[in-house]
Amino acid sequence: MEQTTRLDLVTFLKEELALPAPAIDLALRQSQQNTTVLPMILWQYGLVTLTQLDQIFDWLEKF
Repeated sequence: MEQTTRLDLVTFLKEELALPAPAIDLALRQSQQNTTVLPMILWQYGLVTLTQLDQIFDWLEKF
């Protein structure tokens, strides 16, 4: 994922889905250690619902 897309995604997660910063930080750290994409990590850790995961993937399709 490009750096600007990642920054835009973080903004989306904070503003549109109202995810807390510590949750996003945890997922970012995990995504740097693994090849798993950030949205999947958020879901695997129970930080987003399946509906929110769909919203994230819909948002990512725009890029």
